[in-house]
Amino acid sequence: MGTPHINANPGDFANVVLMPGDPKRAQWIAENFLHDYKEVTNVRGILGFTGYTKNGKRVSVMASGMGQPSIGIYSHELYSSYGVEVIIRVGTCGSYKEDINLFDVLICTTASTDSNWAGQYGLNGVFSAGADFEVAMAAYEEAKKQGIPYHGGNILSADVFYDDDPDQWKKWAKLGVMGVEMESYALYCNAARLGKKALCLLTVTDHFIKKDKKATAEERQLGLGKMIGVAIATAERFAK
Repeated sequence: MGTPHINANPGDFANVVLMPGDPKRAQWIAENFLHDYKEVTNVRGILGFTGYTKNGKRVSVMASGMGQPSIGIYSHELYSSYGVEVIIRVGTCGSYKEDINLFDVLICTTASTDSNWAGQYGLNGVFSAGADFEVAMAAYEEAKKQGIPYHGGNILSADVFYDDDPDQWKKWAKLGVMGVEMESYALYCNAARLGKKALCLLTVTDHFIKKDKKATAEERQLGLGKMIGVAIATAERFAK
């Protein structure tokens, strides 16, 4: 039996799931990086697939939708109802740093947020959400092996895309935050709370400093392909 948001059957998901935001991107990953794959869920158009890598490892890919509430729902249900042990978010972001260029890959070891996501835990402080060390190290080793430009560090998971203060990002940049996306903090919190593993890998497709730099559709696909290659190789290390 499925969950309120996933209509897959027990055993349909592999123990490792790649999670882009866009359902079409999930389908693209399945079509280009997996073989003998099948669609396992499609509730509300959020597509999920399970197949095999070229090395015969069983891996799933499922969209998360946009924002922390959305990835929070799907990652929680995958972890708690489908036996998923590792989720690797594969997304895009905007860079806050001069030395981080378009199409570089960010290995997000920690996530900051402007969200109240951790308020549910009733803590008397601020929870620092981070990636699983072993999964992050595996991605780092694969990026080095494949010769892909990468950076490791802190990412901002924002609740607001169109910020009323156009200079708000500069305050985060002063603290060394690499850039901004909208999902990782909630994913890391769910993994921590449920005793699972998670990692966020991002491709830089926008820049807050070099504003004249914009990725074309073709460049985005090629750039994302490099990141997915790292993610697939990382997933294979943990796949059963």
